[in-house]
Amino acid sequence: MVRVKPFAAVRPATQFAAEVAAPPYDVLNSEEAKAMAGEKSLLHITKPEIDFSPILEDHDPRVYDKAVENFRLWQERGWLQQDAKPCYYVYAQTMDGRTQYGLVLCAHTEDYENGLIKKHELTRKDKEDDRMIHVRIQNANIEPVFFAYRDDDELDAIVARKVAEPALNEFTDENGFGHRFWVIDDDADIARITEIFTSRVEAFYVADGHHRTAAAARVGAEKRAQNPNHTGAEEYNYFMAVCFPQSQLKIIDYNRVLKDLGGLSPFEVIEWIGRDFDVECKGADIYHPSGLHNFAMYLEGQWYSLTAKPGRYDDADPIGVLDVTILSNLVLDKVFGIRDLRTDRRIDFVGGIRGLGELQRRVDSGEMQVAFALYPVSMEQLIAIADSGNIMPPKTTWFEPKLRSGLAIHKLD
Repeated sequence: MVRVKPFAAVRPATQFAAEVAAPPYDVLNSEEAKAMAGEKSLLHITKPEIDFSPILEDHDPRVYDKAVENFRLWQERGWLQQDAKPCYYVYAQTMDGRTQYGLVLCAHTEDYENGLIKKHELTRKDKEDDRMIHVRIQNANIEPVFFAYRDDDELDAIVARKVAEPALNEFTDENGFGHRFWVIDDDADIARITEIFTSRVEAFYVADGHHRTAAAARVGAEKRAQNPNHTGAEEYNYFMAVCFPQSQLKIIDYNRVLKDLGGLSPFEVIEWIGRDFDVECKGADIYHPSGLHNFAMYLEGQWYSLTAKPGRYDDADPIGVLDVTILSNLVLDKVFGIRDLRTDRRIDFVGGIRGLGELQRRVDSGEMQVAFALYPVSMEQLIAIADSGNIMPPKTTWFEPKLRSGLAIHKLD
């Protein structure tokens, strides 16, 4: 079972929450962050290169120093304040009329090392190293990771009872998504939440934040090795996560656009794809994939339905049956010669939150030549793959809304 604990969060004073809370560090580039950041925004802590003119490279030593200085200043000014006792928290997000309720807690770093916190994507060491530096210099988890867990009725009931009360923080972000936050400070509820997780919840599943999770585990291991008096009870053994019941989460499609046709004519592209797919022209109106193994293609002003023919994929293979795998093997590789999605510069990826109109726009502009839309992966598929120890292909899942950073921060001391 997983190990969890409450923590004394560093949080924005109620009147400042909407101003402090910010998108995750990797959602905005530096120029976008500088334009968005108000005086109290957490972006001055997570992307402090924006405080320099001109903007510095984010790995400049002065940037790291500025991050530490700003975190200290935000606390001195009262924009961030630490709770007096360890608590659990509820963070609710609302998008398109759908609300998901996450428990904000601390997970154990060793559970990642031991496979109880399960991943579905590979990480890159350089990105892990970057996140490690940020955790190390602040001695804190400034931004949470995003986990899922299998539904538990009693945890749902505790959360439902808490969210029946007025939220401590409530605001709508620039995308129109709603954010609400509550503190669970009742000792009996805190003890029961801990007991349920540690006795009944077998695993956490990383939804978003693979590099932050890996970095947190590495920092924990580093601090254990450096402490000759290590007992296992130290705060650095834990890191901050927002954990949602599986049934409340929805994965959005993650689509592909290509810069060229690999030397083929549009007619030849359709002819090649038709060997493995039933191809149907749908005209100029946007076509959305209708289900698993059905794809949409936009080429020369026309949308096409592509349905993979039976026998072209392996239903018994949890990776081979994924639509991202089918598209990669039978179209991107076989037709266009794109074999490495991580490094090939001919391909780009578009999160479904932007809509299929974005795919059409990028092709019509001439920037791209063809676009492919996929039916989204399900949470059941993600969990099955993580449980099997397999890894999904790159750029398979897109979760929305993103967690807002700054509503809770976990100090490692």
